[in-house]
Amino acid sequence: MSTTTNISLADMSIFEREIPWGVFDELRTNAPVHWSDEPTPNKGFWSLTGYSDIVSVLRDTDTYSSERGAVTLEELEPDELEARKSMIDTDGLRHRALRKLMQDSFTPRAVAGYETFLRGLTASTLDTAFALGKFDFVKEVAADFPIRVLAKLLDVPDSDIGQLIEWGNRMVGNTDPEHADVLLDSPESEKYRLLPFRSPAALELWAYGDELARQRKGGSGKDIVSTMINQTPIDGVPLSERDFHAYFLLLVVAGNETTRHTISHSMNYLIDNPDQMALLQEKPELIDWAVEEMLRMASPVYHFRRTAMKDTEIRGQKIKEGDKVVTWFAAGNRDPEIFKDPYKMDVTRSPNEHMTFGRGGPHLCLGNALARLEIKIMFQELLPRISDIKRTGEVDRLRSNIINGIKRFPVEVTLK
Repeated sequence: MSTTTNISLADMSIFEREIPWGVFDELRTNAPVHWSDEPTPNKGFWSLTGYSDIVSVLRDTDTYSSERGAVTLEELEPDELEARKSMIDTDGLRHRALRKLMQDSFTPRAVAGYETFLRGLTASTLDTAFALGKFDFVKEVAADFPIRVLAKLLDVPDSDIGQLIEWGNRMVGNTDPEHADVLLDSPESEKYRLLPFRSPAALELWAYGDELARQRKGGSGKDIVSTMINQTPIDGVPLSERDFHAYFLLLVVAGNETTRHTISHSMNYLIDNPDQMALLQEKPELIDWAVEEMLRMASPVYHFRRTAMKDTEIRGQKIKEGDKVVTWFAAGNRDPEIFKDPYKMDVTRSPNEHMTFGRGGPHLCLGNALARLEIKIMFQELLPRISDIKRTGEVDRLRSNIINGIKRFPVEVTLK
């Protein structure tokens, strides 16, 4: 039995077996600002598990910076920082400029224009899956749908979809032996230290993006790649090759992995809460709002990281300049001070100010409107068509303390 003092959220085994809700609860209660040791060469990190503390850090970008890595716990050398830097690893004017470059493509008004396409795509995905009767919900539904949306945004053929999924799996699964080309903590990964996730899959994805950019440079296309390469950010600094690579990789990973896992987790929670599924089937008008509870419950990204830029203090704990401060979004989404009965799925929960997309500060998820629309349409189309859905095997989880992912989720569906 672990105690608060010997818990380390750097221990991957905590996340391999199950989502460590009990660990998050224990830390939030007994050590809301908690130090985790790490194997060398890393030096350890502070973990925040309380909602209000997380929000305070996200909003204070002067004290808590993203510039030294926002999604990795690695303590990066200057050349690694330079090579890997993406939009989410920037603050200030450059971050605003890079964000603005794509912002118009992801506004609620812009993504609403995809609704007809999304409904047709969802119906096609479900038709194919339901015809099987028994199937892997992740492969046939949750992974298939968002990657096809991304293919539309990138204006690439459906024949490339399988490869895009594989690249994403290999990168975000860099701590899972099933997916990783090279495990993050292996000596061999040093050869790839300048690559995102230390994954050689990044090289293949970049080559793919470079060819799209070559074809579309100087053209009049409205797809995301054309926007990136044919427009200059508002700060007047054109995208470098590294900027393009980082942005392209971010779109492929963030535009696929998180929505996939949210859909998977949401279906899993509905199976465990048949009263909530029945309520949504009886009153489908609730689905629009229920999406917020699905996002809270799913918490597809465990954490984001910041780095203290000066000596500071949180709840009496002295934080030194250079210390890593990890904001555990999943823990914040189960904080009982904010969410009454936080482990209960309540599709009518209101208010529901979850932090799945961030909560305050400039790094709110750029694709949140699209993700919400995708999830809403998926369950608006799926739930009316089924009379029953049940698991037929174990839910196989991703070995990661960054992505709260499901690899396999076998189900059997009975249609109405």
